[in-house]
Amino acid sequence: MQAVLLIDFGSTYTKVTIVDLDTEEILGTARAGTTIETNIMDGLNKALAQIPEPSGGWNFVRKLACSSAAGGLKMMASGLVKELTAEAARRAALGAGARLLEVFSYELTARDLEKIIAAKPDIFLLAGGTDGGNKEILLKNAELLSTLPISLPVVVAGNKAAAVQAADLLRQRHAPVIVADNVMPDLGVLAVDSARMAIRDIFLSHIVHAKGLDKAEEFLEQIMMPTPAAVLSAAELLAEGSGSERGLGELMIVDVGGATTDVHSVAKGDPSKPSVTLKGLPEPFAKRTVEGDLGMRYSSEALVEASGRRLYDYLGWTDEQVASQLRLFKENPWRIPQTEEEAKFDAAMGRMAVGLAVDRHVGTIEVIYTPFGATYVQHGKDLTPLPVVIGTGGVLLHHPNALEILKGSLFDSAEPTLLKPQKPRFYLDKDYILAAMGLLREVAPQAALRMMKKYVVEL
Repeated sequence: MQAVLLIDFGSTYTKVTIVDLDTEEILGTARAGTTIETNIMDGLNKALAQIPEPSGGWNFVRKLACSSAAGGLKMMASGLVKELTAEAARRAALGAGARLLEVFSYELTARDLEKIIAAKPDIFLLAGGTDGGNKEILLKNAELLSTLPISLPVVVAGNKAAAVQAADLLRQRHAPVIVADNVMPDLGVLAVDSARMAIRDIFLSHIVHAKGLDKAEEFLEQIMMPTPAAVLSAAELLAEGSGSERGLGELMIVDVGGATTDVHSVAKGDPSKPSVTLKGLPEPFAKRTVEGDLGMRYSSEALVEASGRRLYDYLGWTDEQVASQLRLFKENPWRIPQTEEEAKFDAAMGRMAVGLAVDRHVGTIEVIYTPFGATYVQHGKDLTPLPVVIGTGGVLLHHPNALEILKGSLFDSAEPTLLKPQKPRFYLDKDYILAAMGLLREVAPQAALRMMKKYVVEL
């Protein structure tokens, strides 16, 4: 047996998956509350204890982990123009698996600096200016950041003519400071891979220790990446395939968590109608968005607020009934539904989280009237023809009608400007293995792909 231990230190739960590379079977899965406040190993050991050991104990050939514990990888970023280099910086951070707190544009203000000090992000991504374009803002913002009373890891990914000088200014206060390629070397051209790798390098070398996760690294080989980056990696693998092993094609993964709802799409998203013009920055083939106000437990109040009256109408509940249930979640974020009414509430919350998160992820279409008649303009991805939607996350795994929750991702004729999937096949990550398979991809990609095709089941 070639047993591999794969761990996801989540914001709420530590999830453990043990697989056998020889048979490509799951040997066991378990979860326990994440114990970042005491010792991260406490929760891990509780989860491992739930899986029966073979005679002679486990002899793991690999032990790999990802993490979104202690608030995940918290980042802030800045660029020049909001719709251009600032947006490019945002996409680089999200693609690296970060929880993005805020993106600033133009010159940083005193208020912006106060926000940075208060939030104390794990990494700051400094962008601005295309290559051959504006240098002043990148240098000015580096100078302003160097006056902060706190030290932060910084990735500089702006105009290459000023990036090294900006890094020198930043090193007066901050460490480490890494220079990456410009996230927008030319107008309308995204190049975020170098910045993503720099973010990952800092995560591995500094953030793991800062969050107390290094206690687990004494037991593991390495905490390899933030959990969202592992899920996005699994999504790419499942869509595109590996070598001779074919993938499922273009797809979307909706991950409904306790603190956030993440949406990952691996699709071109080009206009599906010939009369539509695409505008705005090009969308990445593998795109991630994260919604910090759409979590099932830690941000449940914000989710209810974001849903407006839709949740109340869907449930047929009064304000007091909803408020009473939210109080239970606030008292115990690990709470699972105890009654039929609680299960109904959880399902409704899940459907709202899925629907709102996909609303924000997909592209939009608008009609513009010109002297020559109406024309249609698309911003973002058109996912109406997307063939596959995969659900993961606790509410989907533990509810008897996961399909009903996932249907929140469907195109709604009442909101025709939102380019959501129209007729996808729905799948469920029933064993919660997507993050684990993103880790396994690092060492055995074809095995990881075959296991996903086996264990991610169609509803």
